[in-house]
Amino acid sequence: MQKFDAVVVGGGPGGYACAIRLAQNGLKAALVEEAELGGTCLNQGCIPTKTLLHSADVYYEAKNGGPFGVTAVDVSFDYAKIIERKNAVSKQLSGGIAALEKSHGVTVFKDRATITSRTTVALAGGETLECKHLIVATGSSPARIPIPGVDLPGVVDSTGLLEQTRCPKHIIIVGGGVIGIEFATFYYRLGVKVTIIEMLDRVLGPLDKDITDFVEAELKKNGVELVLGVRVESIEPGLKVNYASVKDGIKGTAEGDVVLMAGGRAPNTRGVGLEAIGVKTDRKGFVEVDGLCRTNVPGVYAIGDINGKMQLAHVATAQGTLVADHIAGKPCKQLNLNRIPSCVYCNPETAMVGLTEEQARATGREIGVGKFNLSGNGKALTMGENKGLVKLVFDKATEEILGFHVIGPRATDLAAEVAAVLECEGTISEIGSTVHPHPTVSEVVMEAAHVCHGTCVHAPKVRR
Repeated sequence: MQKFDAVVVGGGPGGYACAIRLAQNGLKAALVEEAELGGTCLNQGCIPTKTLLHSADVYYEAKNGGPFGVTAVDVSFDYAKIIERKNAVSKQLSGGIAALEKSHGVTVFKDRATITSRTTVALAGGETLECKHLIVATGSSPARIPIPGVDLPGVVDSTGLLEQTRCPKHIIIVGGGVIGIEFATFYYRLGVKVTIIEMLDRVLGPLDKDITDFVEAELKKNGVELVLGVRVESIEPGLKVNYASVKDGIKGTAEGDVVLMAGGRAPNTRGVGLEAIGVKTDRKGFVEVDGLCRTNVPGVYAIGDINGKMQLAHVATAQGTLVADHIAGKPCKQLNLNRIPSCVYCNPETAMVGLTEEQARATGREIGVGKFNLSGNGKALTMGENKGLVKLVFDKATEEILGFHVIGPRATDLAAEVAAVLECEGTISEIGSTVHPHPTVSEVVMEAAHVCHGTCVHAPKVRR
């Protein structure tokens, strides 16, 4: 039996970062992962999908370079090579994580772990690890939607789709959330016919309506068929997806050669051994934790997707390092989930931090809104990507920033600026008085702050 100060079960963004920070804090740490290091994010999620999206962008821009004075003849793509590059990028990053763990002195076990007590973990290979602290970071998997026909050949989840080496001619995407929209963007930019079927009356439901309206308009403009407000009833051989309206029951059918089930993700908490030691989970299987990711069992923590707080890779990483510092006895501050950016890699990109306008108004405060259109941004115009908008939502009484919403080029990078300001409890005036470099897309954040005060020199005068 090998003894450690802490054992981390799961090598995704939360687990591998936690193990490294534990070692940095002078603790003897072990990391157990039966698959490749990096978890879903690196191997079946964030990194692979963004690699695919970049390939699609290169192809799309090569075909549409005329307005920039660039003419490319006979542009085509090799789908198998796109997938090959995706795999190579993931492999390189996973290897990098392994090197990082080794350099910090973390002992890595490539094995399946089962928790047998609050202080012991049994490995499938026969070894047992003993620890003072146990961190569970087993992540999530694509949720299985119980629809007749979901097991038919050609019906896949996001993991299965990433493994295919043949490009579909018509893909039907069941689910208009982040996963569905990003895959839709990838395929329509390759020229593939795309149909999105969503139960809600709009895509990307949690986002601000100004943003979702813009996303829907762009998808339709690029030939994506949106079938909203319907529930899928069955899938028939030949990949016929049958659906019915949520409101009036009117039925319809969509037919393609691949069906992607993009209905969210479920926690990987079964078969880990959590029940054996009495760790509490909710009715959906997520582990119940406090603000420091502590479970109800002393010395046992749950980080990342399995606690359901916010299923984002950067949240998992932040929770992992937080837990490692807490175990080491360092001062820790709980994560404020309202200050964490959420990103969608559609085209244009979109991101948000904090509350939507609707949520902010529901608080009962007097709310102000400042919007700036990217058509007024010089850098965006030089790139030919001056579509989009920035929206700041704030408390008129205190100038506290309540929400930030952006769609346009570099949107997912811009969100970090406002997240930092929120973390420092900054105000609209402080963003507006911060001199932003020119020409950059980042200027739109400053311009939106000026709009909040009616002092934006690059926006038309609003007659009151």
